Amino acid sequence: MEVPRIFDLGDSGLLLNWDLPPHPKLSREIGELGERLAASAPPGLIEWVPGLCSLAVYYDPILLAREALAKRLDHLCAGLTPPPVHRSLPIVVPVRYGGEWGPDLEEVARCTALDPKEIIRLHTEAVFEVALIGFAPGFPYLTGLPAPLRLPRRSTPRAYVAKGSVAVAGALCGIYPREGPGGWSVIGRTEWEWFDPMDPSPCRLALGDRICFHALTR
Repeated sequence: MEVPRIFDLGDSGLLLNWDLPPHPKLSREIGELGERLAASAPPGLIEWVPGLCSLAVYYDPILLAREALAKRLDHLCAGLTPPPVHRSLPIVVPVRYGGEWGPDLEEVARCTALDPKEIIRLHTEAVFEVALIGFAPGFPYLTGLPAPLRLPRRSTPRAYVAKGSVAVAGALCGIYPREGPGGWSVIGRTEWEWFDPMDPSPCRLALGDRICFHALTR
């Protein structure tokens, strides 16, 4: 695994940052690194939090010296070999695009100089992979967005995004599991449930899952 840059998060945290684009392989390596750190946790380690291209590690500086933790992380990175990936068929997710379901589809079309039908075609032909679950419980960060559809986040976030909204931002696609605020461009919506706090496995998707979208007629 490539050795990351390490930054301090105050006096009780370290941030490992990889200067690489988001990718499922990198996410798997970061997850494996966190698991190996936890498996041999030194006294004073509090928790680790994975990101798309980063890993935050929190510790008690009274019990664990900063340099000792950084050295251990460097050692783990150098010897890391992620487990093999067992591929399965993509999960096919039905989506209604545009209109009330995808209020930003026309704006995305204008910004990309593409016809809305072409946007839907590109989006439904792509195969996406879950690189991270975060931001909100059950929210999947999906890599694999076709290059022509890659746009910055909205300049003004919405206070309300409908549950099940399928949205794009940068090189990623995402699905909002619950209604709430959001700054991504919403191009469609699915009626599937994506997060159930009462279920033993509350998130419908997991790291490494692959999905593709199927356009429904209205």
